[in-house]
Amino acid sequence: MNETQHPLIELSGADLLQEEHIVLSDVNLRAHPGEFIYLIGRTGSGKSSLLKTLYGELPLTQGTGSVCGVSLVGLKPKKVHLLRRKLGIVFQDFELLTDRTAEENLQFVLKVTDWKNRAERDQRVAEVLEAVGLETKGYKRPHELSGGERQRLAIARALLNAPDLILADEPTGNLDPETAEGILRLLHDLAANGRCVLMATHNHGILSRHPGRILQCGNGCLEELQTAPQLAE
Repeated sequence: MNETQHPLIELSGADLLQEEHIVLSDVNLRAHPGEFIYLIGRTGSGKSSLLKTLYGELPLTQGTGSVCGVSLVGLKPKKVHLLRRKLGIVFQDFELLTDRTAEENLQFVLKVTDWKNRAERDQRVAEVLEAVGLETKGYKRPHELSGGERQRLAIARALLNAPDLILADEPTGNLDPETAEGILRLLHDLAANGRCVLMATHNHGILSRHPGRILQCGNGCLEELQTAPQLAE
């Protein structure tokens, strides 16, 4: 981490709302390139609300905040796509297009983010598939891939536009332990290479095996822990 760089996430005095109810209050957070950050807390504690605020699905109406240089205050729905082009978002349930191959899933994203040149798209698809170890699986549809391969494809999709920040919402929640370990190593490698990764998880066991900053949602607050909790929920 290089704290001399401008933070990729900056929240100050932020109240995070879900359906007009404050879920987290007075949130202060700074995250920089090269950091791996865990986001933990019980179901309903505010983890998803924080992530959704960071990628523009929930508005920030109290306090100040910016993500990758884009202000969250007054961010209009029609401008949210400009924020998301700067992010990589990885979901627990993959959210892949089931009627398209792995390559076609990635091509679709590049097309809608204004990659006009087919040769450049092809090259970028090949690069991200190789980065996640799926270089021989591009012709397969999601149902022909294992759970771990589908999650790797979801990470490849998140990498397409070379984002500085990756938000991952329970990316190992549906995976067996061995597969989850591979996904964690991949995400930690991304942080080691200069990206910032913020990952929500219920699995406290991984916090000591793969160290990082730990943020905990609870009792309407976000706090940073200095040590990993000893017991999983």
